[in-house]
Amino acid sequence: MRIRGRAQEEPTLNLTPMIDVVFQLLIFFMVATTFLDPEKEIEIELPEAESGTVSEAETDDLVINVFADGHIVLSGQELSRDDLLQRLRGAAANDPQTAVTIRGDRLVHHEHIVAVMDACGRAGLLNLSVGTLEGI
Repeated sequence: MRIRGRAQEEPTLNLTPMIDVVFQLLIFFMVATTFLDPEKEIEIELPEAESGTVSEAETDDLVINVFADGHIVLSGQELSRDDLLQRLRGAAANDPQTAVTIRGDRLVHHEHIVAVMDACGRAGLLNLSVGTLEGI
C-alpha cells in the first residue's frame, strides 16, 4: 500500500536577514567615515604662525596648493602657471571677490608663492590669504 506523504516544499533562501546586516554595515560606515576638508586632503607641511585668524572657508573659495618642488594644484588638478592664470581669470569673471587661500609647503621657494600671488593679481583676484598652521 502506498502512503501519500505531504508535498515537500521547495527550499527557499530568505534574504531578509542578509539585507538587514548589509544595511547596518552601510549605516556604520557612513557614520564612522570622516569627511575630508578639501583644503586638507593634500599633504603639505605648512609653516607655523603665531598670529592670524581661522577662516571659515566657503565652498566658492579657491585653495591653491604649492608643493616644495614648485608644482601647483588647484581643486585636485595639477596646473602649469599659464593654466592657473586661465582658471583664476575664469573665477574672477564669475565673482571678483572670490577668496583665494594659498597653501605653500614650508620648504617651497618664495618665488613660487610670489608667482601664484602674481597670477591672482593679474586675474583680478585680490582677496588673498596664506594657509599656515596655528603656532604654539
